[in-house]
Amino acid sequence: MSDPNKFQEEDAIGKTYDLRIARRLFAYLRPYWGLSVAALVLTLLTNVLMSLQPTFTKMAVDDFITPKQTEGLWLFSVAFFLLFLFRFTFSYLQEILLNNVGQRVMFDIRSQIFSKLQQQEVAYYDKNPVGRIITRLTNDVDALNELFTSGVIDVLGDLVIIFAIVAQMFWFDWKLALVSLVSVPLLFTATNWFRKHARNGFDKVRTRNAKLNAFLQEYISGAQTVQLFNAEKKSQRRFHEINDDYRNANIETIFYYSIFYPMVDFIGTIGIAVVIWFSGYQFISELSSLEKALTIGIVIAFVQYSQQLFQPIRDLSDKFNVLQAAIVASHRIFVLLDLPLAIESPAEPKRRGKAIGNIEFRNVWFAYKDETWVLKDVSFKINAGESVALVGHTGSGKTTVTNLLMRFYDVQKGQILLDGTDIREWDLHDLRENFAVVLQDVFLFSGSIGENIRLGNSGIADDRIEWASKEVRADDFISKLDQKYETAVRERGAGLSVGQKQLISFARALAFDPKILILDEATSSIDTETEQLIQKAVQRVMLERTSLVVAHRLSTIQRCDRILVFHHGELREKGSHHELLGQRGLYWRLYRLQYKEDLMSAARSRGNDPLPQSV
Repeated sequence: MSDPNKFQEEDAIGKTYDLRIARRLFAYLRPYWGLSVAALVLTLLTNVLMSLQPTFTKMAVDDFITPKQTEGLWLFSVAFFLLFLFRFTFSYLQEILLNNVGQRVMFDIRSQIFSKLQQQEVAYYDKNPVGRIITRLTNDVDALNELFTSGVIDVLGDLVIIFAIVAQMFWFDWKLALVSLVSVPLLFTATNWFRKHARNGFDKVRTRNAKLNAFLQEYISGAQTVQLFNAEKKSQRRFHEINDDYRNANIETIFYYSIFYPMVDFIGTIGIAVVIWFSGYQFISELSSLEKALTIGIVIAFVQYSQQLFQPIRDLSDKFNVLQAAIVASHRIFVLLDLPLAIESPAEPKRRGKAIGNIEFRNVWFAYKDETWVLKDVSFKINAGESVALVGHTGSGKTTVTNLLMRFYDVQKGQILLDGTDIREWDLHDLRENFAVVLQDVFLFSGSIGENIRLGNSGIADDRIEWASKEVRADDFISKLDQKYETAVRERGAGLSVGQKQLISFARALAFDPKILILDEATSSIDTETEQLIQKAVQRVMLERTSLVVAHRLSTIQRCDRILVFHHGELREKGSHHELLGQRGLYWRLYRLQYKEDLMSAARSRGNDPLPQSV
């Protein structure tokens, strides 16, 4: 079950606004400061050129059209054309540079997140739904992309054009400029209303989207189970509820946009109407300024400036929401990036390289949660090259032993030693390099069969892959495929049988040539005939390796040197197969339960006890 605190983190994001986060966020721009400065300069030039357009209109009307002056008109027309040409060129280059910077920053952030996720301990994935983790890498990073490509630099550009327009308006006619700005307070009031409500709407959209992704990941991965138990209608109802919440959050946000943008246009129209009224009143009443006469060109320029002025003010509201979304997204990203690694290599590891294979558990206590102990004061030794089986009922702690040995989790009490050194003092990479694991649920990656056996290790040659496959009889089916080891493997091995995937997993383990081999229910998904085919190869590969075998089927462990019997987290019995049968304890009872029918049939035919009193 997911940690409920994670839901609180999602639901409380609307209150997040921290300038320290903003400073840390913009630190990602430092490697690309040259491109960023160039983009900023181009943005400023583009907006300055944009602010000159009404001035050119004023000149065209007052200097050429009204006096019917043709001299120099062609030079003016060329200058007007060049104004738009340079504006287009600068705008084009600005977009190229901004998007280039944005994509580079996104690449760095995604790489950093993925690297962090790869280093996170297994316990992190026990507590966090995969769908929410994917949201960090997709939606949250996309929110930052919008910030870097159309956020802060555009805000600076908008501020420049606002000041340029206001300055030009006061230069033309300060009275008319004051009149033009009458509607600006109304615009700021509307913008503030939109900013507050839209921010809450955006927060709801991101929250619902994270929940939707988590649900989809879980139910798509478990589609087979859903169908098996005829739970389609229930899952559809649940999806409908989550999808409905997501839709309503988006509609709520659209509602605020549908009011805000027409309201801005309406306020802008009021401003233009006031400009026309006041200028017309001046003409009619002959109240033009004594310092500079009001002309038709100035009036037209003011109308255009009024239209231009409202656009950047409206954009600033949008950019604020972009900034807020980026701050919220970066907050959640930084929470992930700042998580301390509970399991990592020591600064100065005492051991590196290949292990001999001696294992020792000393008074180990472990709990996945609080003090609900899964292992209780467990102690045992395994010598190098020895094969040891771990048996017991489900939940007795068998798989936990192997997980602790590879430091997927750390013990709360006691020690685990490899070759006499606490595994917490081993270099983590070297520690895990000494292990190969074959699990019951085999995970295959997209790629070829050969790539799944090699698993990114370039040191494993093709001939070793073929050797390992032949040893576990995987070559029997691989050689019959059209492309053999180059055959593409679809997601999670779709198209391959469970047994075939298990054989590839065996080949993968053998190809890595580990010092310690762990088989965790490794043959439980293989039919009896296939198991018999690979049993000899597995036994031979276990020679000269320390091997731990976790199994419910006791037939697979009878040849192990020793058997450790776990019960409710305690190590209750240990010994060979025959020694444990002779003790007539837990192992003996497990053996009787598992082979009761076969032994009863044999006993009836012999006329004696199914299990002899002495073994």
